[in-house]
Amino acid sequence: MGFWGYFVVGRAERPLAGLDALAGAAQGMTLRTSAPGGWQVWEYPSAGGDIGNMNDLARETGAPALFGYVMDSDCVVVEAAAPESGAWTTCLARTAMARYIGGGEEELTVDDYFLEPRDAARRAVDWAAEAGHAVSADDLVEVLSADPDPVAENLFFRLLDRLGVVPE
Repeated sequence: MGFWGYFVVGRAERPLAGLDALAGAAQGMTLRTSAPGGWQVWEYPSAGGDIGNMNDLARETGAPALFGYVMDSDCVVVEAAAPESGAWTTCLARTAMARYIGGGEEELTVDDYFLEPRDAARRAVDWAAEAGHAVSADDLVEVLSADPDPVAENLFFRLLDRLGVVPE
């Protein structure tokens, strides 16, 4: 069985776990890594529950924020927000995500729930620009279209690298 839980990414002078936006999960969060510019990645193992809202985190820090919800190390729901460019949602490991979504009566697809890689890359470029980073949409599409190798967490951290947040 793989990892179930969140990675919370934000930029702040104080620990993200101490912010109001994440108060409901603060007790279970541990710092995974930090990077120049005040970037922090926190881990919150959980198969459910409410970690908080990345829109609130972006507002509270005044900087872009990103959540990655890892599902059994197979795939990742990516939710991002920034004070100016707004919120967007996509996923990593789309083929695996389709297995989690499929089977319902409505037969909705991954594309019904999440931005497609090219659209997500455009939004991610804006998110990164707001964070002060110039990034390549093509490099982002590559990550957003990839299969896990061997676990989806690797894709998530590759995405953070391509966004200029945390070097891989």
